[in-house]
Amino acid sequence: MSHFAIGESDFLLDGAPFRILSGALHYFRVHPDSWADRIEKARLMGLNTIETYVPWNAHSPRPGVFDTTGILDLERFLREVAAAGLYAIVRPGPYICAEWDNGGLPAWLFREPGVGVRRNEPRFLAAIEEYLDAVLRIVRPLQVDEGGPVLLVQVENEYGAFGDDQTYLKAVAEIIRNAGITVPLVTVDQPVDAMLAAGGLDGVLRTASFGSRAGERLTTLRKHQPSGPLMCMEFWDGWFDYWGGPHHTTSAADSAAELDALLAAGASVNIYMFHGGTNFGLTSGANDKGVYRPTITSYDYDAPLDEAGNPTAKFHAFREVISRYARVPDVVPASGVRAPETSAVLGSPVRLLADTWGDWSPYDVLPTLDELDARLALFRTEVAAEEPVLLSVGEVRDRAYVFLDGAPVGVLDRERHDRALMLPRGGRLEIVVEDQGRVNYGRRIGEPKGLIGPVRVGSAELTGWSVCAIDVEAVPLLWDSVRPDVNGVGPTAWRASFEVEEPVDHFLSTVAWGKGIAWVNGFNLGRYWRRGPQETLYVPGPVLRPGRNELVVLELDVMAEPVAHFVAGPSLGPLEL
Repeated sequence: MSHFAIGESDFLLDGAPFRILSGALHYFRVHPDSWADRIEKARLMGLNTIETYVPWNAHSPRPGVFDTTGILDLERFLREVAAAGLYAIVRPGPYICAEWDNGGLPAWLFREPGVGVRRNEPRFLAAIEEYLDAVLRIVRPLQVDEGGPVLLVQVENEYGAFGDDQTYLKAVAEIIRNAGITVPLVTVDQPVDAMLAAGGLDGVLRTASFGSRAGERLTTLRKHQPSGPLMCMEFWDGWFDYWGGPHHTTSAADSAAELDALLAAGASVNIYMFHGGTNFGLTSGANDKGVYRPTITSYDYDAPLDEAGNPTAKFHAFREVISRYARVPDVVPASGVRAPETSAVLGSPVRLLADTWGDWSPYDVLPTLDELDARLALFRTEVAAEEPVLLSVGEVRDRAYVFLDGAPVGVLDRERHDRALMLPRGGRLEIVVEDQGRVNYGRRIGEPKGLIGPVRVGSAELTGWSVCAIDVEAVPLLWDSVRPDVNGVGPTAWRASFEVEEPVDHFLSTVAWGKGIAWVNGFNLGRYWRRGPQETLYVPGPVLRPGRNELVVLELDVMAEPVAHFVAGPSLGPLEL
């Protein structure tokens, strides 16, 4: 067992100065069978610590549930960190941002009107306490003073960018301490006076988040943290992408120079990200600062390890910088190899408009997706009109595909602030509504999804709806109970089989497809969209098996070529638009 403490100017491990050289690696963005590989590569880059967030909504998809299986096995992850001889930092939130759906806060938490969002409100605090107790039961015996790897635990996350409720922050810190956490606690904020003041707590070490101008940023941090070690808890070495934007990269040389400046100043660091990984499933978040921007599936982040875990130029540049300040292992990890290339024809189509996807329920007034506990739903009613008529919605969150008597009429898109379109006449109105990811930063955290406000034809509100909530994760099982269609339009599920000689990483090209979701052997690879920037989905080797494998695709728009092409490597899109 060891003792870790905050000294007058340094972190102290068993009484000796200790500089944290950490890298962010989110267990929930990496297949668990790849954790050991990524952790070992962090060690080979010269890091001594691994940092991770904990996503509340992934562990608790429903009230009273705390799932720690598979990709959510936090204990296994922390033990693998320890097995590699590294330490760990745990950042459980409850809010994490992380470009993650709803910033990690469960959507079910806000279905009850008036529940607080990141503030001192009794129902919010009660839910936080239940969640943190569950997380910290895992972390408590894995603290460094219990013989485990955990050095630090963070309180909330960049709270100064959101609010200034010190009572709330103190309550979160108290919950963490009462759960048996004895290692030092930290907060993190951007190095701006107002944010450091609002997001910090007396008696808790303040850290900062930035990616440049280290000297200036550390000076600002020191004003608010007069003693104790200086630490950049998020050294931004890249950035995330959103659908319709460019692929963001940063210069390896420039990032390495900034890291050098930070370490030369004597600070500790957590590189965000060391390895970004993937927003598998429907886990990616969104931003909305006037325009809704959903985050893409890849979380490559232009990090030292790419999405598939291969070292990049940034890995080698950072390793060289770190070698000036700490011992770096002699072994250098090998670069990745080309992925196998193959193709498979998609067949057995099952159309969403064909009444075969689930149970239908009557609603007089259109429900939100939150009320349905769904990420995708089909809404149907009858419109009585002999002439063209205006269909309008209060607000679309986030994308609505409109059909009349089975024929496509148009799309209402949140990003374009669409609220209305013309129906050519009356008939059977069907609307497929898609949640593209909840806002993870700012004041729109926790908002409901779906068609918000009245849906009208002309001035009259539409009532008498039939609703089918789609269980997205059950899509790969459709063919167990449904016969394929031959003809038809609208959202359609497809499947194909393909052969694999060896279960290694693959890359699925999506350039000939429209917009949708893909699965391999039931594992949800995430969303794709022809808007880009990304043009491939990463297929982790551990989800494949020698011999026959199954691909399932839910195409929500139009697929130009119903063929799956596996290509030699990733394509994350253009750097400029």
